[in-house]
Amino acid sequence: MTEAILLVGGKGTRLRPLTVHTPKPMVPAAGVPFLTHQLARARAAGVEHVVMATSYLAEVFEPYFGDGSDLGLHLEYVTEEEPLGTGGALRNVASRLTSGPDEPVLVFNGDILTGLDIRALVRTHADTGADVSLHLTRVADPRAFGLVPTDDDGRVTAFLEKPQTPEEIVTDQINAGAYVFQRSVIDTIPHDRPVSVERETFPGLLADGAHLQGMVDSTYWLDLGTPQAFVRGSADLVLGHAPSPAVPGRRGACLVLDGATVAEDAKLSGGTAVGAGAVVGTGARVEGSTLLDDAVVEPDAVVRDSLIGAGARIGARTVLDGAVIGDRAEVGPDNELRDGIRIWCGARIGAGAVRFSSDQ
Repeated sequence: MTEAILLVGGKGTRLRPLTVHTPKPMVPAAGVPFLTHQLARARAAGVEHVVMATSYLAEVFEPYFGDGSDLGLHLEYVTEEEPLGTGGALRNVASRLTSGPDEPVLVFNGDILTGLDIRALVRTHADTGADVSLHLTRVADPRAFGLVPTDDDGRVTAFLEKPQTPEEIVTDQINAGAYVFQRSVIDTIPHDRPVSVERETFPGLLADGAHLQGMVDSTYWLDLGTPQAFVRGSADLVLGHAPSPAVPGRRGACLVLDGATVAEDAKLSGGTAVGAGAVVGTGARVEGSTLLDDAVVEPDAVVRDSLIGAGARIGARTVLDGAVIGDRAEVGPDNELRDGIRIWCGARIGAGAVRFSSDQ
């Protein structure tokens, strides 16, 4: 079966402070590092060999996943000395691929949660004889994305940067971040310099007359690039809205990992995930949120649509709504933090010190 490359080298700047100590694909979603869900879905589709293109905090991946045998995979790791972009990362790992020039290679971005039918994308690639096939999805508002129009046969006709006017929105199809490359195409990407597949490789191939095929699959799709999206993605995995064979337990209103302690009268709902060693106190309410390992929510606190970092503590009666609390931060009792506010790792907020919200 087709082998795969996973692009997991990004710094995850938009996800800070979650990514200060942890690379973005390793931040837990629904109880396990997000990357686990991607690897499990690839294995379920028949992939056996995966090469990870790492860069930022590259030393974290191999100690966790090892050789991949626990997932039924053969994993290899290649670290970029300097960031090479999506295309440069592909070229940098090409020597680890075992596919022949005319065989397909799957490529996944490490921050996309999707219900893509991976086998169908591979079949589409083979049936159409494409050089590269792209997973496309339709979105209601494509202004924040690059547009990918196709002809009646699904062949890509252009790559359009983020549209600014209604006249520029010629399609609602966007690049969804999963591809099938002919191995020979990867070998043509320039070596040892930054290359973007989206801005350089794909437009260049199209200009040279290559066959780029689009397959629209509008099942579940979410870019986990922001804290709010990441929290939503984790909740959707717990609720069963997003598919993954790697969720460590039954899907439902909440997921409580072994070693966590939840008071009998505490209420967990909305796809909340509670990490190992975490504590939820009496009378607390946690809705649609993620509590990482060893986090503490004290009695009568209310946590909605928020992410609480590893070892962080939320004081009694404090209200969080759409907040991100960094690892080992402490928010004292009787605070109120809303609307995207982020508290840095290790920060300390005293009792009743904060009653405002922030979008910064």
